Amino acid sequence: MGDTNITPATTATEPELVQGLAHEIPSDGAPNSSESQALATRLQHLSLAAQTIHADDYLNSHPSIAPPMHVSTTFRYNDNPDELYPWANKNPLNPHDSHIYSRDSAPNATRLEAILTSILHGPTLSYSSGLAAFHALLTFLNPRRIAIGGGYHGCHGVIKLMSKLTGLQMLDLDCPDADLQPGDVLHVETPLNPTGEARDLQFYAEKARRTGAYLTVDATFAPPPLLDPLQWGADVVMHSGTKYFGGHSDMLCGVLAVAPRHAGKWIQLMREERLVLGSTLGSLEGWLGLRSLRTLEVRVRKQSQDGEKLVKWLTGEMAREGGIVKEMVREVRHASLQKEAEEEGSWLKRQMPNGFGPVFCFFMKDEADAKRLPSKLQLFHHATSLGGVESLIEWRSMSDVECDKRLLRVSVGLEGWEDLRDDLVQAFDALAKEKKAA
Repeated sequence: MGDTNITPATTATEPELVQGLAHEIPSDGAPNSSESQALATRLQHLSLAAQTIHADDYLNSHPSIAPPMHVSTTFRYNDNPDELYPWANKNPLNPHDSHIYSRDSAPNATRLEAILTSILHGPTLSYSSGLAAFHALLTFLNPRRIAIGGGYHGCHGVIKLMSKLTGLQMLDLDCPDADLQPGDVLHVETPLNPTGEARDLQFYAEKARRTGAYLTVDATFAPPPLLDPLQWGADVVMHSGTKYFGGHSDMLCGVLAVAPRHAGKWIQLMREERLVLGSTLGSLEGWLGLRSLRTLEVRVRKQSQDGEKLVKWLTGEMAREGGIVKEMVREVRHASLQKEAEEEGSWLKRQMPNGFGPVFCFFMKDEADAKRLPSKLQLFHHATSLGGVESLIEWRSMSDVECDKRLLRVSVGLEGWEDLRDDLVQAFDALAKEKKAA
């Protein structure tokens, strides 16, 4: 937004918290106001699981334990003419749950944002999809240049669209410092799509600080408790909430969490822009996301642990002479296989102390094998996306035409790693028999 009074990325060692307790704070009734942010973060001293279950309690005005679903698009103004104020509509039953029109805010999404504000350690806005969130981010920051590496092809598509509209220039993530100017953006995706490999956020935060650029981080592949990009100097953290925040392959969602040092100047402006972009999260999706966040920690921890076990098994099989995996698989990639994963005190061990993520990829030696292997699997669904309770595998060329045709992306669900391992074994065997018969 050209606000040169805002300091870009800094390197922090602890999350920045929005301070305040419920009984200390008068309310103006606006979601994402400083009062609401303080209420949403009042439980940050508790465990992640406690936050995902209770951070939105202050927004519940009903005795029901399960959150009610609100589908209304509009909300009745105050009956007292003396209490009518333009674009302000305080709910007398709960001033923190006040709404006017659902393109601005609505109860389900507001509760979802409260939990996300707590667990992401910065005030958070939700959007209709991950790409809607990325588009909103670039619209708000309006950089002249963006430095970006590989990763999700959809983000590159948004950049191309913005280039047509604004002349936005796309640079390589590791471009020389001289290529960047204050107000530009360094956009880091970690772990990386589709390989699951991690990048050093502190390194890029230092680059952003040197150049005056903003550091934005897509942490979709590593939700809490795996990664906290704000701790490492990010200005904005993006998630495709469709993935792990949703967790059940039944909702679209995007998320932007802002570093608290920017909250006072940014969050309200971003919300105003969301109103006219029309990319607000739907009420059903807000309710589904709220339901899903309750189990975020137990899902992600298990999925990450099982993913690492499968990676370890696959790499072990690749070293076994005469094995079917060694015969067909050329390479496995995942953050757990990076050399820093074994080094105590390395940037990777410090950045991701609780696991390296449930997504990895492997390359088959033969393109035809990569295309045919998914059809032999019984527990893995052959589909795009990731983060759900069910395990997915994708011949990545189905959704990313520029991807290596030998690459298979794996998203580990909750089935149990031994069952998934056995499913892969029988699929490799079935493919080998099919090739032999042909």
